[in-house]
Amino acid sequence: MRLIKQNFERDGSGLVTLFPEEPEDMWYAYNLIRPKDLLRASALRRVVTESATGSTSSTRVHTTLSIRVESLDFDPQSSQLHVSGRIAEETKFTKVGQYHTLDLELQRNFTLTKDGEEAWDSVARGIIKEACDPVRSADVWAVVMQEGLANLAVLTGARTVLRQRVEVSIPRKRGGRASDHDKGLEKFFQTTLDTLLRQVDLNESKPILLASPGFTASSFQKFIIDTATRTGNKALMAQKANLVVVHSSSGHLHALNEILQTPEVTARLKDTQYAREGKLMDEFMTLLRKDDGRAWYGPNEVEKAVEKGAVGRGGGVLLISNALFRAQDVAIRRRWVRLVDKVRDVEGGEVRTLSSEHESGKRLDGLGGIAAILTFPLDDLDEEDEEEEESEIPNGNTNGIRV
Repeated sequence: MRLIKQNFERDGSGLVTLFPEEPEDMWYAYNLIRPKDLLRASALRRVVTESATGSTSSTRVHTTLSIRVESLDFDPQSSQLHVSGRIAEETKFTKVGQYHTLDLELQRNFTLTKDGEEAWDSVARGIIKEACDPVRSADVWAVVMQEGLANLAVLTGARTVLRQRVEVSIPRKRGGRASDHDKGLEKFFQTTLDTLLRQVDLNESKPILLASPGFTASSFQKFIIDTATRTGNKALMAQKANLVVVHSSSGHLHALNEILQTPEVTARLKDTQYAREGKLMDEFMTLLRKDDGRAWYGPNEVEKAVEKGAVGRGGGVLLISNALFRAQDVAIRRRWVRLVDKVRDVEGGEVRTLSSEHESGKRLDGLGGIAAILTFPLDDLDEEDEEEEESEIPNGNTNGIRV
């Protein structure tokens, strides 16, 4: 993403003009645009004209429209973002109040205006900073496989995207028919490699994780190298050092979570964003199992921990899902923005906003989207909630969040 123009007022209102350059940028735009924002972008509009004789004809015209955002539709597989709302400025072809859906496109500017106090809050500005960072974490490719099944996924700085699924029927080894199995396996490897080559730019040097139960991944690695040697494909041979073979419990995509925790992968990806976030989630879960009062999750529990100064300098970490900042209710979003600002700017703690499209973010979403690692133990934060609820509801029967 390229920042073309930026103008913020003291009250937090203002506008930015951005130039999306790659599919990943649409993910950042999706997290940045909210209902009630004013979005201006190029559009294709169907216009109906009437002649002097009363006959009508319709044509599609290219124009630039401004809409007051009402809803967003993001397709993570194709990285397409559709933004719907009412037209806010009259043009030659449209009137104010008409509905239109803007399809944001790569290589085309769009301007986003946010009105009102604190509209461009610290989280929104942080998204722009991250999206426009030229040293954003590089992509990593992963092929999670088992015999007859391969899932090709790309891991970026913000999300995990399944790009292609390969399924090939492989005959079982029976008696003297082992050759049928070998032929089927070779066909499966060739199909998987062809699919991978359509997705990966061989001119770039990025890790390619090959994961499977048993020896399928190592056999596929050997097939890749043999194919590169046989065909004289120097670009493919140059990828040999980027191939990382690891064990997984299955060939399904959910196995990525365990794959990213293996020492081989951790060593290769130690400087990437999602590896750091995954390590923090592992640390949190370890503390949670110890039950020593240093790991809490849930909105009320974490807010109380922050109020007591336990998520600050000296190791305090706030883990929060970016899904919480997409709340349409401004008050709810502001609640989380202020919590983030307090931890980072007042208490001096670390804040990690985890993507709900990454494995670590999905784990956090399963805990309510918010958790914290404390600098000192606190007990009975959930019991305070129970006491409050029981005082409001006679014979209340509630369960705490901490386990």
